[in-house]
Amino acid sequence: MLWLSSTYRSSFLFISGLVLAAGLAVTIDGGWRYQVRSGQMMIDLSDPGELTIQSTRELAQDDWDAAERAWRYIATNSRPETGLVDSVYGFPSTTLWDQGSYLLALVGAERLGLVESSEFHDRVARLLTSFEKLPLYEGKLPNKAYDTRSLAMVNYANEPVPEGIGWSALDIARMLMAFRALEKLNPEYGNRIRALLATWDLQAMAFQGELWGASREDGETQYLQEGRLGYEQYGARAAALWGMDVLQAVSSRRALDWVDVQGVEIPADVRRASIFHAITPILSEPYILQAIELGLDSENRMMAERVYLAQEARYEETGILTMVSEDHINQAPHFLYSSVYANGEPWAVVTEQGTFHPELRTLSVKASFAWDAIYDTAYTDMLRDRLAEIGDPAKGWPAGIYESDGSLNDIYTLNTNAIVLESIHYMAHGSLWRIR
Repeated sequence: MLWLSSTYRSSFLFISGLVLAAGLAVTIDGGWRYQVRSGQMMIDLSDPGELTIQSTRELAQDDWDAAERAWRYIATNSRPETGLVDSVYGFPSTTLWDQGSYLLALVGAERLGLVESSEFHDRVARLLTSFEKLPLYEGKLPNKAYDTRSLAMVNYANEPVPEGIGWSALDIARMLMAFRALEKLNPEYGNRIRALLATWDLQAMAFQGELWGASREDGETQYLQEGRLGYEQYGARAAALWGMDVLQAVSSRRALDWVDVQGVEIPADVRRASIFHAITPILSEPYILQAIELGLDSENRMMAERVYLAQEARYEETGILTMVSEDHINQAPHFLYSSVYANGEPWAVVTEQGTFHPELRTLSVKASFAWDAIYDTAYTDMLRDRLAEIGDPAKGWPAGIYESDGSLNDIYTLNTNAIVLESIHYMAHGSLWRIR
């Protein structure tokens, strides 16, 4: 397979990537009309839809309480040695996805007044100092996982792996989103962030308009196109903010199909797991992140609404409270994608390897808060009421509750609590990228 060499990086690539991404953003955000066939139906992706995306609003006391509870997780799990935050409560390991979540939550917390300016700047400085010291996989890009105490490259069990295990383009893209939001709202960090990123070979994860990850297998590095519907567009939009060539990945068009779930036509990925060796979950996570961080363009606005409406429709038809996303769980297999549709099945609950676990579907705390911030419907109010008292407030917010028996999924994670904080920030100020 042809791969981009480290010598083929120049200002031309940066500028051309920026122009391409900007051009596509204009076409989509400007309401460029196109249609996609779903069976005998033509879906107009410029249709404004039936739900209203909420503008900013005054926070209620339960919103403030929720944000303060989420910050408690971050305050408790910040590592004094490095300034990084543990991805799972008390477990000294992290990914770039989760540190991106932390930085975005930190920006939001400071703007909400939950964090004093002095603490905010101290935390940012310590995080940047640690990132300047991170060992890089093959000297190119950050490894998939690090020990939060030592910054050593590790595997997902937090065991030292000096050579690293590869990089995730999506994780790095989330970190890039966080850096861009920080730079926009606090320009004094711009030079330092850009100097840091100049040491990363960002073009190694963007090739022929798509995102590429790397994995170490049997001592060799394997490169794979990374991202499926929703996730791919989120990662590409974040990468495009830094001028990267991600033109193919910014839009869903080349991989988009539609399937009926609970009477709602929802987006589905045409790339089958059996061929591409990757799961294809359609769930809340990438759409809520696009909304609260970047704002939804016309294409993703339609998709986000349908992903939400299918979940509400399942409740209306079955009486089962439904709000699905990716989440850690407090038992094996420890991490699941609870989906609206995945790998050819509605409401599939799948691992990264594609095994199904429908008995472990959870009602997601972070997705409930985020959809409430975006749409503020009677259904999202009901979800927040159901989740308001769960777990231990001293630890922050747990991931959620199990659908099967209503028991607590009592695992506390950085990503859950960061997204709760981001959601409350969105209510008060709007998406991080579009704040004036």
